[in-house]
Amino acid sequence: MFVSEDRFALAEVFTIARGSRSHADVLSVEISRADARGRGECVPYARYGESIASVRAQIEGLDAGISRAALQTALLAGAARNAVDCALWDWEAKRAGRAVWDLAGLGPPQPVITAFTLSLDTPERMEAAARRHAQRPLLKIKLGTPDDMPRLEAVRRGAPDTRIIIDANEGWSTEVYAELAPHLLDLGVAMVEQPLPAGADDMLAEIARPLPVCADESCHDCASLPALKGKYDMVNIKLDKTGGLTEAFALRAAARAAGFQVMVGCMVGSSLAMAPAVLVAQGAEIVDLDGPLLLAEDRAPALHYDAEGVHPPLPALWG
Repeated sequence: MFVSEDRFALAEVFTIARGSRSHADVLSVEISRADARGRGECVPYARYGESIASVRAQIEGLDAGISRAALQTALLAGAARNAVDCALWDWEAKRAGRAVWDLAGLGPPQPVITAFTLSLDTPERMEAAARRHAQRPLLKIKLGTPDDMPRLEAVRRGAPDTRIIIDANEGWSTEVYAELAPHLLDLGVAMVEQPLPAGADDMLAEIARPLPVCADESCHDCASLPALKGKYDMVNIKLDKTGGLTEAFALRAAARAAGFQVMVGCMVGSSLAMAPAVLVAQGAEIVDLDGPLLLAEDRAPALHYDAEGVHPPLPALWG
């Protein structure tokens, strides 16, 4: 099992309520066994106590011949398990000469429309960014400060006909969200993601939710779902949170059975990180797999994006 650290420059500085970055730092895993090779990628996330060093140590501590089934209990949900799980899926597919979707018992995947994310900035700059991307069918707006209404109004001016969703990244209080919610509806916002901090979101069950609320930081894997009932209408499935494609498939099924809508999202990574998530995104209400669109450089071959959305990966990339 070979682990490498890779850095991809971003096309523009990317800012959320927690800070800014100019590069995407990822870990790549390659598994070579029995004349087949599988690859996976993860994005360690400090919000969940992860770093490049800590995640690398988890991966390098695994048995080199570990199976995908054994992996599910060898590591907790998180970035380390994600990279290895996806590499094992890819390896199994390459060894069998079949696609991952076929191994998983799914139908052939189709392109899916993805959101394009506008990072947090001044209202003037966010309006200009919205105008540049007004032709896109779905924009995701990073907010999460007490002074967000001018930003959202500016984006709506810049993209008057585009569907908009909002990600507050845990940045609002109950009072701020309750005040903003009616205005969000007036501006045609379709969904708000993680308005309150995880662990301090019980008030979502007690206040009005006039538009769908999606759990992101509050939802990691299947074990997260019981605590979300009555507070959230949708869950955001990210492979770096679930710990890989195996648990992501399970979470999607469990969320549907529990009555939640499904969003499939991503950290800022390369096409290799997005490729497995395209399978999970089939049939999702909202897809946010725009990581490669935010990069100035990417893997080769990269995922293909066009008016139909993000297309399934070529086997040379993954799966």
